[in-house]
Parts: sequence; structure tokens; C-alpha cells
Amino acid sequence: MADLRIERVAGEASLQDWRHVHNVIIPPDALSLREVRERAGRHLLDVAYLGDVLVGCMTVRRPTADAPSVATVIARILPAHRGQGFGTALYAHGLDQARALVPAPDTIETIVLGSNEDGLRFARSHGFEESERYVLPGATVPYVHLRVPCAAARNTEDPTMDG
Repeated sequence: MADLRIERVAGEASLQDWRHVHNVIIPPDALSLREVRERAGRHLLDVAYLGDVLVGCMTVRRPTADAPSVATVIARILPAHRGQGFGTALYAHGLDQARALVPAPDTIETIVLGSNEDGLRFARSHGFEESERYVLPGATVPYVHLRVPCAAARNTEDPTMDG
């Protein structure tokens, strides 16, 4: 993935790019630019480009008081760029960031919209197992939480496991 460039969200252009990918992948929970700015203050947000072409985005949520040993890594790849290894590279990048958190998490979680079969297949291929499924008020599609012990989370480089 020599041409894949992963950058921390900084400035309006990358905020807009992160928002675009999020809203394409998760249309029932579309975010405003204000909401993305707020998330950037709490989470690690990155965007991925192939040259100058936007490919995906990633979120690493730090452990919280409610879940002090759980970090969340969410890699999102635009549909036109799936199956080329970008999801695996972005996931590996997020996993490295999550493992570097202090204190280090015991568990890595990811969250996938239930209608995103590619994302669910990707998570399961990386060792994640479903831990929770819920539907937000007014929605019809569930969110699926999947978890894997941090030590067991795989940084595979198999491009067929791209989400």
C-alpha cells in the first residue's frame, strides 16, 4: 500500500472528507460538520487517500469511564475502493494507535451498521465476535458491536479481507 496515505484529521478539508466517508457508509446516522469537529476533540480521526483520491476514514475511540479497558477501532472504506487491501491497511493503522493508548486496552471493539455485509465480513475475518446488536430509536437497521481481545486482534495484510 505504498500509495495509501493516512492522515490525522486537521483543518476543514480533512474534516469534510472524514464526514463524507462516514455519511456514505452510515447514512442513517449522518453527521454535521459541527458533530465531526466535536468527535475530533474526543477521538482519533484519520482519513485515507490513494494519491489525492479519498478512499476511507478511521476512528479510534479511547477507553471511557464506562468501559476503561475497551478501545474502539472503526475503519470505513468507500464502496468503490473495497477489496483492494485499503481496509486492512487502515484497520492495522487504527489497531496500532489503539494499542499505543495509555493505559493499553484489553479489548478492541468495532461497530458496523447491520446492512454493511462487507464490514461485518471484514470484522469477522479479523477475529471479531458479535457482542451486542441494537436499533436506535426511529431506525430500522441495527448497529452491531463486535469485540476481540487486544492481544488477539490481527494485523493481517490479506487484501481479500478489505472492508
